[in-house]
Amino acid sequence: MTKTKIAVIGGSGVYDIDGLEGAEWITVETPWGAPSDQILTGTLNGVEMAFLPRHGRGHVHSPSTVPYRANIDALKRIGATDVISVSACGSFRENMEPGDFVIIDQFIDRTFAREKSFFGTGCVAHVSVAHPTCPRLSAACLAAAIDAGITVHDGGTYLAMEGPQFSSIAESRMYRESWGADVIGMTNMPEAKLAREAELCYASVAMITDFDSWHPDHGAVEISDIIATLTGNADKGRALVSRLPALLGPDREPCPDGCDRALEFAIMTAPEKRDPELVAKLDAVAGRVL
Repeated sequence: MTKTKIAVIGGSGVYDIDGLEGAEWITVETPWGAPSDQILTGTLNGVEMAFLPRHGRGHVHSPSTVPYRANIDALKRIGATDVISVSACGSFRENMEPGDFVIIDQFIDRTFAREKSFFGTGCVAHVSVAHPTCPRLSAACLAAAIDAGITVHDGGTYLAMEGPQFSSIAESRMYRESWGADVIGMTNMPEAKLAREAELCYASVAMITDFDSWHPDHGAVEISDIIATLTGNADKGRALVSRLPALLGPDREPCPDGCDRALEFAIMTAPEKRDPELVAKLDAVAGRVL
C-alpha cells in the first residue's frame, strides 16, 4: 500500500486549487526540460495534492508548445500516483451543452507536432492505450462531479487536434458524423499516452465551453459568452477537485486496472543494448522496471 498523491493538471481557466494546507509553489527539474510552471503542492483533507497549470500561469504555452514530457515526468518525480486532467473543450453533441462536464474514456489523436513518448532509439517500449483512462479514477471524478451538482456525462470520445486554430466546418462535421467523436480539444494528447508510459493513473475531465463549428448557431455565440462559461466551468472544476481526497483516501492499493504496472512487459530493448543516456533520463518514469 502506498500514499495517495493526487495531481491535477489544470487547463484554460483553472489555475489553482482552493483550500490547500501548507500550499507552496516548488520548482521541479526534469531531464526533459522545464515543466509548464512550478508545481503547487500541499494537502487537502489529509491527502497530498499537487497542481500544475498546463499552459503556465498567465497562459504562456500554446497547446503545441506545452512541455508534455517534462510535465508528466515532474509529477511522477514528486510522487504523484493519480493524475486528473481538467481541460476546456468544444462539443459535437446537442445533449452535451456548454457548462456540462464529460468524463472522457477514449481519444482520437490528431496531433502531429509533439513528442509523444519517453522512449525511443536505445530503449524501445510499447504500452497499451486501448483503455487510455483509469476506470477507478474516472469513477471518482464522476462521483465528485455529481456530488458538486455538475451536469456530467459518463464516457465520451475526445478528439485531440493540433491547434492553435479551431476546426473548419468540414473538419468539425467529419469528426462528429463520420468519426463519432463527442468533444474536441487540443491538450489531452500526448498527455494521456505519456501518463500511461509513466505508470500513472490518468483521468480526463472535459469542461464544455461551446459547440464546435458544426453547430448552425455557433457563429451567433459571443466570445463574452464563452468566457463566462469558461469562468463558471473553472469554479465547478475546483469544486470537483475539492471532493476527490475524500473519495480516493490517503492510502492507495495497487490500481485494479494495472495503470501503475503498464511497463511490466513493455520494454523491448535488450539490457545490453540500451542507451545509458536515455536510461538515465528515464529514472523517474521507468525506474521501477529499469
